[in-house]
This record gives sequence, structure tokens and C-alpha cells, in this order.
Amino acid sequence: MIYFSREYTPHDHRFLEGLSKSEYTVSFLQMEKSGGSESRPIPEGVRQVAWKRKGLSLLHVPARIRELKGVIRQEEPDVIHAGPIQLTALLTALAGFHPLVSMSWGSDMLLGARRGFGRWAARFTLARSDVFVCDCDAVRKMAVRLGMPDDRIVVFPWGVDLTHFSPRNENHLHSLLGWQDCFIVLSTRAWERLTGVDLLVEGFLRAAKVDPRLRLLLLGNGSLRSQLLNRIQEYDMIDRVYMPGQVQYADLPIYYRSADIYLSASTSDGSSVSLMEALACGCPALVSDIPGNREWVEPERHGWWFRVGDAGDLERKLLQSIAERDRLPVMGKAARKLAEERADWNQNFQELLRAYELACSFATQGVEDRYA
Repeated sequence: MIYFSREYTPHDHRFLEGLSKSEYTVSFLQMEKSGGSESRPIPEGVRQVAWKRKGLSLLHVPARIRELKGVIRQEEPDVIHAGPIQLTALLTALAGFHPLVSMSWGSDMLLGARRGFGRWAARFTLARSDVFVCDCDAVRKMAVRLGMPDDRIVVFPWGVDLTHFSPRNENHLHSLLGWQDCFIVLSTRAWERLTGVDLLVEGFLRAAKVDPRLRLLLLGNGSLRSQLLNRIQEYDMIDRVYMPGQVQYADLPIYYRSADIYLSASTSDGSSVSLMEALACGCPALVSDIPGNREWVEPERHGWWFRVGDAGDLERKLLQSIAERDRLPVMGKAARKLAEERADWNQNFQELLRAYELACSFATQGVEDRYA
């Protein structure tokens, strides 16, 4: 099989590692030259396919299709797994390959397919996909609206390693930072508009002005770095925010276990992997009220919701979480139980293999027959 992705991210690494242990011989085709955000090498047993990568603009599409067809002739795959929808999956659809398993990365469908070229590209790709794979019901509903038959859709949360992400008392960060008696909020999202990290910081700063016990672990980096730093300095709260930068996968559980609550202000998400990591570590969540989050967090049981884009509501919910601090251990246990029931990577990954089998079973049928 060919696994065709835009870059090489931690999510790609995880899928490739799982596939390397399956019955498939796996080739990895990477669309962009940039290495992505994953520092670990490509898993053993996966062969990376070299190609010219002449660019991403519409002007280069015909050349890219010819190159992809050349790769297909060389590799002779039984199935191609491609995503995001408007990029690698579209290119594979344009090349006319079957069986094609198209995989959404969340926002490509929830935002990118709303209008214009992105909507046309999604319709075109789905109409030529044998199976569509997504991680939440919100994306499934969008695919159905765009014409994908529901019985050709396989839905599964990507899930997490429940052994790696597990509850445990972690106190050394508190001591290191001098935050022993503080209420610690954790953000692990990229510092970009889509993740709402600017609103997250604004809501935190407002709440911290009211309650001096609040502290923020702000992991990651991104294009909003200067703006966020300026805002934190304007509030004179640089001592209440710890910014360690990009944290290695092996060290992530330490941060989840050190936090009182996990916070995400994203404006668009499927089944967020970082949210599942938090739940698996027994960390209650305060998340934006969007469909993807509503599939995971039940208010007052696993955490709370706040209105999308509303820093004032976020401030109020942060102060509420401090006021109800005694309830957090019970919420943490419910969060872990939910992760065990729905977010087990080893179990959920089997659904991807089922998607490949389903796609291959349609390989001998024409597009007209499949979508008649």
C-alpha cells in the first residue's frame, strides 16, 4: 500500500508505525519537502518514496498527477491511503486510482469544504473514493452532505496509547516552578488562529487577574508567538506562564499529570488527539463548545464547555473550575474511564485496517455502479 500524506507529523508517524506491523508492505509518499513536526525517524519497515515535488499551486497539478501515476506504476499498490482531502486525496482522485481510502484530518472537511474550491475538491474526491475515513461524527455528517454514501464511511477516533498516557501523581514541575499551591491550566495546542490560543491566553489572563492562584503551562510554538508574549507582558504575568516550547512525545504525560485542567479554545476540531491524551491522563477538560469537543466532554462530568470565541465566558468557566476544585478528582476518574472506552489507539487502529479491506472489496466495481 501507499500512505500518502502532506508532511511527516507525529500523527503520520503513529499511522505508519501501526501499518508497519500489519500485513501490508508500506510505502510512504510525502507531498511537501518540509519535514513536518515529527523528529522521530520513519518507522522501520516503511520505505519512503522519493519524488520531485514541483510545488502545490494549481499550475503544477498536471505535472504532479503525471508523477503520481509514475509512482503508482512503480509501486503497484493494492490500496492508497491519502489525506488531507483537498491535497493528497484530491491528487490521487485526479490520477484515477482505485481503491482509494481518503482520510480527513478534521479541518479540511469542517472548514475547508464549506465553500468555493475546497467544497468542489471535497465533492470531487469523495465521489471517487472507495472509502472515506474520519475521526468524528461531525466530519461524517459533512461528508454525507457532500454526497459520500454513509455505508462507505468508517468513523474512528485516532486514539492514544493508554499505557503512555495514564494517570499518575506528578509533583516535580510544581516544585521546579514554585507552583505548589497554584491551580495549573495546560494548553498543548499550536500557537495559531485556528486553535484559538490567542483567546485562550486572553481568557486566562483575565481570570488570573481575579484569582492569583492561576498558572498556565503553555506548550508549543507558532506564528502568534510575538502577539502572545506581548499580551502576557502587558498584564505583567510573565511569572504566571511557563512556556517550555515544543515538548517531546515521551515527556508529554508529565505535563498532563501536573495540570489541574486541560484547556482548548479551538474553533474547529474533530476528535482532538491532545484532548484524548488529557482525558487518558485523568485530566478534566475545559473546551470550546464545538461539535468535535461535544462528542467527548460532558459538562460537569469530564469538565466544562465555554462559548466559542468568548474570552469572557472562558474567564468565568476558569474561575468556576477553581471554585469547584474539589470535584476534579472525580471528573479525572470519569475522564480516564471515557478514554479507556473510546480512545484506545490499539483498538481503534483496527478500524483503519477494516477500511482498507472494505475499499479493496469494491475494487472491481466501477464508479457508476458504486454510486448508482
